[in-house]
Formats: sequence, C-alpha cells, structure tokens
Amino acid sequence: MESKKRLTSASGIPYSAHEDSMTVGQRGPILLQDFILHEKLAHFNRERIPERVVHAKGSGAYGTFTVTHDVSKYTRAKVFNTVGKQTPVFLRFSTVGGERGSADTERDPRGFAVKFYTEDGNWDLVGNNTPVFFVKDPKKFPDFIHTQKRDPFTNCKSATMMWDFWSLNPESLHQVLILMSDRGTPYSYRHMHGFGSHTFSFINNRDERVWVKFHFKTLQGIKNFTSAEAQEKRGQDPDWAQRDLVEAIERGDFPRWALKIQVMTQEEANDFRWNPFDVTKVWPQGDFPLIDVGVLELNENPDNYFAHVEQAAFAPAHVPDGISYSPDRMLQGRILAYTDAQRYRLGANYEQIPVNRCPFMVSNYQRDGAMRIDGNGGAAVNYFPNSFDHIEAARNYTEPAMELGSSVAGWFDRNAEGENDHYTQPGNLFRLMSPTEKANTVANIVDAMSGISGPRREEIVNRQLCHWFRADLNLGIAIAKGLSIDLEKAMAHA
Repeated sequence: MESKKRLTSASGIPYSAHEDSMTVGQRGPILLQDFILHEKLAHFNRERIPERVVHAKGSGAYGTFTVTHDVSKYTRAKVFNTVGKQTPVFLRFSTVGGERGSADTERDPRGFAVKFYTEDGNWDLVGNNTPVFFVKDPKKFPDFIHTQKRDPFTNCKSATMMWDFWSLNPESLHQVLILMSDRGTPYSYRHMHGFGSHTFSFINNRDERVWVKFHFKTLQGIKNFTSAEAQEKRGQDPDWAQRDLVEAIERGDFPRWALKIQVMTQEEANDFRWNPFDVTKVWPQGDFPLIDVGVLELNENPDNYFAHVEQAAFAPAHVPDGISYSPDRMLQGRILAYTDAQRYRLGANYEQIPVNRCPFMVSNYQRDGAMRIDGNGGAAVNYFPNSFDHIEAARNYTEPAMELGSSVAGWFDRNAEGENDHYTQPGNLFRLMSPTEKANTVANIVDAMSGISGPRREEIVNRQLCHWFRADLNLGIAIAKGLSIDLEKAMAHA
C-alpha cells in the first residue's frame, strides 16, 4: 500500500488547516498570523506568469531528431556529425496573434519552435509554418503586432487596423497572401510544414561559410481547413490542435517531419535577384534545391503543461558551433528581443528551468537573480579572467569573420531600389495555385477585407487592391469584384 504524504507548506513545514482560516472565535475576524492563508493566496495571485506578447497559446512535445544524410561538407555542428545520430528535442507549436484562451483554428500563422539539446549547448530554431514574414526590419515589428492585437478604443480585433498596416507596407504582401490562402487555417499542428524562415549560416571544419535555410516537411501530409470549417471548429472545440497533438502521441501515432536545407554560397548571394537575407522572400527551390538532412519525431507528451510548454523559452540567439547568423535584419532584431522577452516573462534564470536547461555542462560567471536554483556557483569566483578557477575560453570554437564587403553601419531604407519587389513572388505563388485554391484564397481575402470600416475605408481598400493588382491582374480583378468595387476606378488606381 502506498504510504501517505504529509501536507506541508512550500518550505516543507507540515500543517493541518488547509480549508479553514484562523479566526477569533467561530465568527470572528481572521488573524494576520495565519501564514498558510497568506501563502495560498499570494501564490494563487502569481500563478499566471505574463503570457507571451505573441505566440501566447501553444502546444508542445518532446521527441528526437535523427540524422539521415551527411551534411558535414557544409557544417561542423555536432548535431549533424554522424548519420544515425539522435538528439533529444522539444517542439512548441503556437498561434501568433491570439491570447492564451484564443481558438486554435484562427486564421493566423503558426509558430514552429524547436529546441535541440546538443552537446555544444541548446540550439533553438525558432520559426513559423511559413517561409516568409510580414516585415523585414525589427523596428516594424511592434507596430505590426499592435495591428494584430486589440483596438485600444474598442478592445476588439480590427480588420481596419490590419489592412491599413498591410496596405501601407507592401513588403507584407507575400505573407498576407499565404495567410489568406487555406494555409492560414491548418487542420492541425501535425499536418503543416515548419520553417526557420530566416537565412542562417553553416560553418564547416575549414571555416568556410555558406548561407542556409531550414525546412521541416510534414510526413503526415499537408491538410488545411477551409475558412468555413475553421470557423465551425472554433465553436465546437477551440482547443482542437492541442487535443489532436496530445491524443496522437498518446495512441502512438508519433508525428514526424523531414528536415531539409537550402544552401547558397556567397558568390550566389552576390548574384541573387533579391536580397537573400530578406525574410519576406523565398529562395526558389528550382535554383536552390532542398537537401535532405534528417527526421524529427515527437513521441512524448509533457506530464505537466505549465512546467514544460508554458515555461519553454526559445531564442534564435541560441546557436551551437557550426551554425550561425546572417545579416537578415529581422533575425538580428530577434537575437536581442527573444532573450529579453524570456527574462521579463520567466526571470533572469529562465534557462535553469528543466525544459530549458542544457543537459550538458554549463560554466559561466552569471550569478544571483530570482529563482537561482543551481547553487549559484558556490564559493567560486564570479568574474573572468581570474587566478583561481580553471575555466578557459573555448578558442577552438571561434567563429570566422562574416564577410560583408565594404559595407558600413547605418540606417538604410529597407525598400530602396533593388529591395522593393514585393509583387513577383506573391504573384508567382498565386499562379501556382489550383483553381480551387485560387477561389478559396480570393474568398478569404474578400471576407477579411470586408471588415474594413470607418472614414478611411475606401482609401485603405484601394491601396491594398493596388498591391493585389501588381501581384497578379486576375487576382486583383477577382478581389475587386468580390468587394463590389467599380473595376474601372480600381484599374485606374492600380
């Protein structure tokens, strides 16, 4: 028979009165000295850590990544150094714009964040289910997210805010078109691709650098809801994607993705039609074919959602030796922003939380801060260099300089000549769609733009229509007809 456990305070002190407060007599006032009452209420008040500003609602699971192909000519990263090698991973999926209580089937991009627990430290590959993004400079990000959240006056979501921003920022068009297609409402997390989205770099044993993009291809097959199906599911089961993931893993139907990469040399980058570091653009796979790397499998549900999924913290800054950054402006901004967000949300020592902790040795001079749980370095010195410990800088892990030509630091127009083609790729994407996909995408755009209201409605609609026309004439005409816009005026505006 299992032995009973004693009820204790958080400090381990046993107590008996868990349901009744200490009072002066049967009906008298409560005494200040009832510490258990204080502890219960104070902890309850703090049970909700600040939710993520974006990607607030998510699902996650543990699994493994297995190398299936040799890519050592591109990278010395140990996670890839042997065919057959397995690395533990944690993957968190999420919606982007909604709060923690929002529905899983909202029209929204989906976060796809993977933490690889490698022997050279944790690698966080933090992307989405789309290969591009809405903006390409981090200064634009807070403004963009404000338009996806709630109107400061009505506290409701606003189509006017969203389309006003998008119509004023045509760099968003590629991602907006994907969002308005059926890919904007995935059937489940298991049935969608994942992307690193940004351009990163690989460094090999000869200190040679190539540019790289990461693609996770679902082995379950792509499956999407139509707009009507997604809306119906929101009412039936707002937690559909969470439930689907948990139940699939519980029944042994482990979801899997094939990791593939695209590789571009510096010479190819110099001659590429678009800026290869622009996250609103893709690298055409006909020019830069996918290269097989390995398979990621999710096979273990966390035993406690808060401990693992809610406290999971990812940051694109976390890259091990052999993997590095690029001049991608959005990536550069995220290197700072994500770690800062986690320190605000979870505290300075968030990387000591089990789901975030590196399973291998960690040695540094960080000390103190809330929730320090690793002994805080004991009696060891807390500065470097010093004459007492034997921690040495890992000079054999030095990264080669990033060749950027004769460029200088400054503030440059992100949409200057040569950086302002926002239309070719979205137009190509639309023309690749099947007739049914085109019809669904147009219907979704018309439905979404129909929510634009207020005195600037005509201005916003016409401005956005101008972008659709520039991407593809037939797309613009179909949207204008759907919105009951006078085609002659719309064409004149275009």
